[in-house]
Amino acid sequence: MVKIKFLKLPLILSLFLLLPFAGCEVAQQAQQVANLVNCDFRIKDVADIRLAGVQFQNIKSISDFSVVDAARLMASLAAPTVPLSLRLDLEGRNPNVSAAGLNRLEWILFIDDIQMTTGILDKSFTIPPQGVTTIPMALSVDLKKVLSGKSANALFNFCLNLAGAGNKPTRFKIKLKPTVYVAGRALTYPGYINVKTEYGAK
Repeated sequence: MVKIKFLKLPLILSLFLLLPFAGCEVAQQAQQVANLVNCDFRIKDVADIRLAGVQFQNIKSISDFSVVDAARLMASLAAPTVPLSLRLDLEGRNPNVSAAGLNRLEWILFIDDIQMTTGILDKSFTIPPQGVTTIPMALSVDLKKVLSGKSANALFNFCLNLAGAGNKPTRFKIKLKPTVYVAGRALTYPGYINVKTEYGAK
């Protein structure tokens, strides 16, 4: 897993300035932010892979599709856009004896080191003390735009290869830019952290 050590200095400096004026609620927020420094993140799995709405999970060849789905896929691959959607489960682990909190995540998704899409998870979540939480992220991308110049057959094979990656999504990488709020103040890291499936990967 990847520890977000990069947050340590800016967060501690900001919290140092805020804490002398903090009430109970703000102090609790500050503690959750401080705990976030020691949390780890990884990509747990990838699921619900769909091309033009057709489920690709556990599909190995075109013969595994129904006649209706196969026809739908062939039509979509000839269309101006080819929508690919999936759910990426991000896992956070908190080694602290109290909860850790996060309010917002900007993210960039890569597959095979190709930047696929970007987005914002504008939602608060808490990682319990000495516990793990899973953060589901619904992602979508126009595959034809990202893999510009590739044939319809290449796009189809790309999705077939992804379909076998759910249990071990080593082809995936996501970059995260977290934001936390303390006393109404947004603290956003200016760069990104790289999160992969391997423990300790950078």
